[in-house]
Amino acid sequence: MEMTLFSDGGFDGASFSPQSPGSTSPTRKQNKETTVTINCVTFPSLACMPEQQLLKPNEWSYCDFFWTDKKDPQSNGCITGFEVLLQKQLKGKQMQKEMAEFIRERIKIEEEYAKNLSKLSQIPLASQEEGTLGEAWAQLKRSLADEAEVHLKFSSKLQSEVEKPFLAFRENFKKDMKRFDHHIADLRKQLVGRYAAVEKAHKALADRQKELDLKTQQLEIKLSNKIEEDIKKARRKSTQAGDDLMRCVDLYNQSQSKWFEEMVTTSLELERLEVERVEMIRQHLCQYTTLRHETDMFNQSTMEPVDQLLQCVDPAKDRERWVRENMTGEIRPVDIEI
Repeated sequence: MEMTLFSDGGFDGASFSPQSPGSTSPTRKQNKETTVTINCVTFPSLACMPEQQLLKPNEWSYCDFFWTDKKDPQSNGCITGFEVLLQKQLKGKQMQKEMAEFIRERIKIEEEYAKNLSKLSQIPLASQEEGTLGEAWAQLKRSLADEAEVHLKFSSKLQSEVEKPFLAFRENFKKDMKRFDHHIADLRKQLVGRYAAVEKAHKALADRQKELDLKTQQLEIKLSNKIEEDIKKARRKSTQAGDDLMRCVDLYNQSQSKWFEEMVTTSLELERLEVERVEMIRQHLCQYTTLRHETDMFNQSTMEPVDQLLQCVDPAKDRERWVRENMTGEIRPVDIEI
């Protein structure tokens, strides 16, 4: 509904336009035809949407592609774009934990292998072989003990330089994610409440205007001082209802603007944390391959494909692919207008 405040206190006519969240230029005046509200978040209508530039052009940044909610495949409800980002973070933490478990299994294999090599080196089979052949045989058995020591050192370094960093990285991760989740959820909850207040104020204004129209019609039928007085009262109530609506809309727009700002800030923080996680894992997997090369210089070919793939790890490309597959909407919200 479009309104303007008349000099006599009544409402009708044009609109007003507070600043929309995150805009970098003066906001175009919006009305009911140019905006659509979905789950209490107001977006520009697709039919007459003004051009919106990305917040981070030429990047597949989280802050540009997760504004709308999407249907939850596990229920009949919806999950927010921010929840999608949080789920990715939690999945990343789980993958990191599973990588640590994988390295732990690798350590066990190395320790068992070293143990068996050491045991084999002490078996007295063919120990009575004589001459130069006997010397060569004895040296072969001693080499098993040396090889066992190499594998023990490899397993020890794997534990200290790969497994432990994986397990220790971001120890307060879940606590931080819960804090982010609660913060954004609280802002969204406030937005829902203030949108409900806008709807209620809209109805109250419509009722007051209807009452004013009825009193005006009565005056046209029968002139009387009492009806004129009733019209003045009805006009005051209509004015008050209009003021209440404007106040509710202003509070809603403030809440949406705050939610918008925190969504951008927090999603960029999640993006930074994800890059940090990927880079940490890449660094320690490179350390794994380095240790492996040092342990078995004759088996480098098995590590070369891993080396090549690790050199190709690209968080930005990974993020682009993931965003393309999981984005919920790139249209940012705008102020609701009356």
